[in-house]
Amino acid sequence: MKKILLLGILISMFSCNRLTKNTNYGSALGTSYNITYLADRELDFQNEIDSVFTVVNQSMSTYLPESDISKINQGDSTIVVDAMFKDVFELSYKVFERTNGYFDPTVGVLVNAWGFGPGNQILLDSARVDSLLNYVGFDKVSITSANTVHKLSPNIYFDFNAIAKGYAIDRLAAMLNAKGITDYLIEVGGEIVAKGENRISEKKWTIGVDDPQSENRSEPKILLQLKDKALASSGNYRKFRIDSITGKKYVHTINPKTGYTKTSNVLGATVIANTCAEADAFATAFMAMDLDDSIKLLVKQQGMDAYIIYLDKNGETTEFMTRGFENLVVK
Repeated sequence: MKKILLLGILISMFSCNRLTKNTNYGSALGTSYNITYLADRELDFQNEIDSVFTVVNQSMSTYLPESDISKINQGDSTIVVDAMFKDVFELSYKVFERTNGYFDPTVGVLVNAWGFGPGNQILLDSARVDSLLNYVGFDKVSITSANTVHKLSPNIYFDFNAIAKGYAIDRLAAMLNAKGITDYLIEVGGEIVAKGENRISEKKWTIGVDDPQSENRSEPKILLQLKDKALASSGNYRKFRIDSITGKKYVHTINPKTGYTKTSNVLGATVIANTCAEADAFATAFMAMDLDDSIKLLVKQQGMDAYIIYLDKNGETTEFMTRGFENLVVK
């Protein structure tokens, strides 16, 4: 009996220590995703993953004509927004305030006008840009006590694309947490949430940060070890438009203060934060802000680290990295 009991204990211990690597991958939100999660058995959460993407799209995708945000943009003031829309709206307002208005989801009317959104691109001059700026400003919108959206002008157009992907990743993380998964890596279009560790290899999750001056994504600029944190990057090195007539290059980052696409010395910004929505939003803001202002904000902002690649006054590639970010770099 003692031998049988001992054998049972050993089998139980062996079963507990043996982990299975489960992976789901595919396309969503206009990009690809790859989700890895460890468990003591084979699991497949594809249906749950699809459900998260579906509900986020239905709430906040400007590319779906029947989504809540599209109906609101079309002037429907009767739409009662869901908890996700409200979450993203409230976080957007916080980042709007902390960045002095450089993160502003009401910039959507300009995103469309410059040819980077689902709306119609138009020919812009200084007078037209000034006119469109009347419809930009997150202080011009609010959510009522009835959970409907109030806009000072019906022409105000929401675009949550600079935060919704990060928020979707947070919702995927919440789903895995609810399933009791303690170790996972979620990657959607290069944005990441890492929880626990890769206990199969007995290492922290290792991820790469793209080099904004290289088209080869298989050769990252640096490697990081991430645990219980989220990461998002933004840059103008892949998202831009070339005018077919003038040949002029327009980057996708739009300065909500001026209404023009932002051409600056900042090549790319990577942010580590507690949530991916927050990292996503601040990474976007740092592309629109002046470098000095971004650094000042990072000094004051607790719980957030960043890595910014930029060109100095001599045109040389230079890096700024917070101490916390530097501590995560694989040497």
